[in-house]
Amino acid sequence: MIFRAAAVWASLLILAVLNGGVRDTWLSPWLGDTFGRALSSVLLCGLIALVTWWTIGWIRPVTARAALSIGALWLALTLAFEFGVGHYGFRKAWSELLADYDLRHGRIWVAVLVVTLLAPLWTVRLPQARGRRKP
Repeated sequence: MIFRAAAVWASLLILAVLNGGVRDTWLSPWLGDTFGRALSSVLLCGLIALVTWWTIGWIRPVTARAALSIGALWLALTLAFEFGVGHYGFRKAWSELLADYDLRHGRIWVAVLVVTLLAPLWTVRLPQARGRRKP
Protein backbone atom coordinates (compact mmCIF):
# COMPACT_ATOMS: atom_id res chain seq x y z
CA MET A 1 0.00 0.00 0.00
CA ILE A 2 2.78 2.48 0.88
CA PHE A 3 4.66 1.84 -2.38
CA ARG A 4 1.48 2.42 -4.37
CA ALA A 5 0.69 5.57 -2.40
CA ALA A 6 4.20 6.89 -3.06
CA ALA A 7 3.82 6.13 -6.77
CA VAL A 8 0.57 8.07 -6.89
CA TRP A 9 2.22 10.95 -5.03
CA ALA A 10 4.94 11.00 -7.71
CA SER A 11 2.21 11.45 -10.33
CA LEU A 12 0.69 14.23 -8.22
CA LEU A 13 4.12 15.87 -8.10
CA ILE A 14 4.31 15.83 -11.89
CA LEU A 15 0.83 17.36 -12.12
CA ALA A 16 1.79 20.01 -9.56
CA VAL A 17 4.91 20.98 -11.52
CA LEU A 18 2.89 21.16 -14.76
CA ASN A 19 0.23 23.19 -12.94
CA GLY A 20 2.94 25.60 -11.76
CA GLY A 21 4.16 25.95 -15.32
CA VAL A 22 0.64 26.75 -16.54
CA ARG A 23 0.30 29.27 -13.72
CA ASP A 24 3.58 31.02 -14.51
CA THR A 25 3.14 30.91 -18.29
CA TRP A 26 -0.54 31.74 -18.73
CA LEU A 27 -2.61 32.27 -15.57
CA SER A 28 -0.52 34.82 -13.67
CA PRO A 29 0.40 36.94 -16.71
CA TRP A 30 -3.25 36.98 -17.78
CA LEU A 31 -4.99 37.30 -14.39
CA GLY A 32 -2.30 38.81 -12.17
CA ASP A 33 -0.13 37.00 -9.66
CA THR A 34 -2.60 36.81 -6.77
CA PHE A 35 -5.58 35.55 -8.77
CA GLY A 36 -3.39 33.36 -10.98
CA ARG A 37 -1.95 31.65 -7.91
CA ALA A 38 -5.39 31.26 -6.36
CA LEU A 39 -6.85 29.72 -9.51
CA SER A 40 -3.81 27.47 -9.84
CA SER A 41 -4.30 26.28 -6.25
CA VAL A 42 -7.98 25.53 -6.88
CA LEU A 43 -7.12 23.64 -10.07
CA LEU A 44 -4.47 21.62 -8.26
CA CYS A 45 -6.94 20.76 -5.50
CA GLY A 46 -9.30 19.41 -8.16
CA LEU A 47 -6.53 17.42 -9.82
CA ILE A 48 -5.49 15.90 -6.50
CA ALA A 49 -9.09 14.92 -5.73
CA LEU A 50 -9.55 13.44 -9.21
CA VAL A 51 -6.31 11.44 -9.19
CA THR A 52 -7.04 10.22 -5.67
CA TRP A 53 -10.54 9.13 -6.66
CA TRP A 54 -9.14 7.40 -9.73
CA THR A 55 -6.34 5.54 -7.89
CA ILE A 56 -7.73 4.81 -4.42
CA GLY A 57 -8.92 1.38 -5.51
CA TRP A 58 -5.39 0.56 -6.66
CA ILE A 59 -3.77 1.87 -3.48
CA ARG A 60 -6.26 -0.16 -1.41
CA PRO A 61 -6.29 1.35 2.06
CA VAL A 62 -8.35 -1.07 4.13
CA THR A 63 -9.41 1.37 6.84
CA ALA A 64 -10.12 5.06 7.20
CA ARG A 65 -7.01 5.28 9.35
CA ALA A 66 -4.92 3.77 6.54
CA ALA A 67 -6.40 6.30 4.10
CA LEU A 68 -5.52 9.14 6.47
CA SER A 69 -2.00 7.70 6.77
CA ILE A 70 -1.69 7.91 2.98
CA GLY A 71 -2.74 11.55 3.14
CA ALA A 72 -0.20 12.20 5.90
CA LEU A 73 2.52 10.56 3.79
CA TRP A 74 1.54 12.68 0.78
CA LEU A 75 1.56 15.82 2.91
CA ALA A 76 4.99 15.04 4.39
CA LEU A 77 6.44 14.28 0.95
CA THR A 78 4.92 17.47 -0.46
CA LEU A 79 6.32 19.66 2.30
CA ALA A 80 9.72 17.96 2.13
CA PHE A 81 9.83 18.50 -1.62
CA GLU A 82 8.56 22.07 -1.45
CA PHE A 83 10.97 23.24 1.21
CA GLY A 84 13.87 20.92 0.43
CA VAL A 85 13.99 21.46 -3.31
CA GLY A 86 12.73 25.03 -3.07
CA HIS A 87 15.33 26.18 -0.57
CA TYR A 88 18.29 23.92 -1.20
CA GLY A 89 17.74 23.12 -4.88
CA PHE A 90 16.44 26.41 -6.25
CA ARG A 91 18.03 28.57 -3.54
CA LYS A 92 14.77 30.35 -2.71
CA ALA A 93 14.74 32.30 0.53
CA TRP A 94 12.62 30.89 3.36
CA SER A 95 10.55 34.09 3.29
CA GLU A 96 9.75 33.52 -0.38
CA LEU A 97 8.70 29.94 0.29
CA LEU A 98 6.58 30.91 3.28
CA ALA A 99 4.84 33.69 1.31
CA ASP A 100 2.55 31.06 -0.22
CA TYR A 101 1.07 30.49 3.24
CA ASP A 102 0.05 34.14 3.77
CA LEU A 103 -3.74 34.10 3.55
CA ARG A 104 -3.85 37.86 4.14
CA HIS A 105 -2.31 38.32 0.70
CA GLY A 106 -4.68 35.95 -1.07
CA ARG A 107 -2.34 32.98 -1.01
CA ILE A 108 -4.45 29.85 -0.60
CA TRP A 109 -1.75 27.21 -1.09
CA VAL A 110 -2.76 25.87 2.32
CA ALA A 111 -5.95 24.53 0.68
CA VAL A 112 -3.78 22.29 -1.53
CA LEU A 113 -2.12 20.88 1.57
CA VAL A 114 -5.48 20.24 3.26
CA VAL A 115 -6.80 18.46 0.17
CA THR A 116 -3.57 16.48 -0.11
CA LEU A 117 -3.97 15.30 3.48
CA LEU A 118 -7.69 14.52 3.36
CA ALA A 119 -8.37 13.39 -0.23
CA PRO A 120 -7.58 9.71 0.44
CA LEU A 121 -9.92 9.68 3.44
CA TRP A 122 -12.70 11.51 1.60
CA THR A 123 -12.33 9.32 -1.46
CA VAL A 124 -12.23 5.99 0.32
CA ARG A 125 -15.52 6.90 2.01
CA LEU A 126 -17.29 7.30 -1.34
CA PRO A 127 -19.57 4.35 -2.11
CA GLN A 128 -18.07 4.04 -5.61
CA ALA A 129 -14.56 3.74 -4.14
CA ARG A 130 -15.63 0.90 -1.86
CA GLY A 131 -17.02 -0.95 -4.85
CA ARG A 132 -13.75 -0.56 -6.81
CA ARG A 133 -11.45 -1.73 -4.03
CA LYS A 134 -10.43 -5.33 -4.21
CA PRO A 135 -8.98 -6.77 -1.00
